[in-house]
Amino acid sequence: MWDYDHFYGPQDHTDPTYEGWTTLAAMAVVIKRARIGCMVSGVTYRNPAILAKMAVTVDHISAGRLDFGIGAGWHEAEHRGYGIEFPSPSTRVAMVDEALTVIRRLWIEKSVTFTGQFFNLENALCEPKPLQLPHPPIVVGGTEPKMLGVVARHADEWNMPGHEGPQRWGDVNVRLNEACGAVGREPSEIRRSAQLSLHPAMPGQVDEQLALLPEFEQLGCEHMVLAFRQPPTARLLERCAALCEAQ
Repeated sequence: MWDYDHFYGPQDHTDPTYEGWTTLAAMAVVIKRARIGCMVSGVTYRNPAILAKMAVTVDHISAGRLDFGIGAGWHEAEHRGYGIEFPSPSTRVAMVDEALTVIRRLWIEKSVTFTGQFFNLENALCEPKPLQLPHPPIVVGGTEPKMLGVVARHADEWNMPGHEGPQRWGDVNVRLNEACGAVGREPSEIRRSAQLSLHPAMPGQVDEQLALLPEFEQLGCEHMVLAFRQPPTARLLERCAALCEAQ
């Protein structure tokens, strides 16, 4: 079960939107069995040491059911509105790389001193450690070559929106394999996932999107996130659950 990390609505800026990580803490209590996560946190919004601490807290509240998602961010309007710096895409990707270096060290090491291009830590502590060892699974979203390099270095799972269709997802999936080869990592170590937006209020849209699932699977997708843009009915949820059980 995923929420997202925005301060404005992703499409209509005036849509009421709760903050993602405080919502995750509540989800950790309300959702009893499923894993939870934020699809995905924007690297520009929080100091990575603070984010590491937040993630550990939610991991403990959820009894070890957190998946940790992070990406470069894209919503320029909310950066501008909140006075948050919005660097170039290449800079934001470099920030994700450095942030994940810091976060993973904080989750594993007793204390961390780090001097980087964007972040600096001095004898930083992160106690307690996560319940999940060595750390919660890291999910990184992205499609471009530099971000795929970050995925190859750090991620346990890669996610990409599927709105451009299965073939586009499959092409990027192949490029991720190549990025893994460039850093000497076994491609099978990274779970492959996609995300489909479902609009139950639009006649036929859900049927059209769910019909794409077999093609995504054939191209290597192991985990599909269904993003409901309007609340689903119980009947629709049962239908989606049946698709999972059929695998």
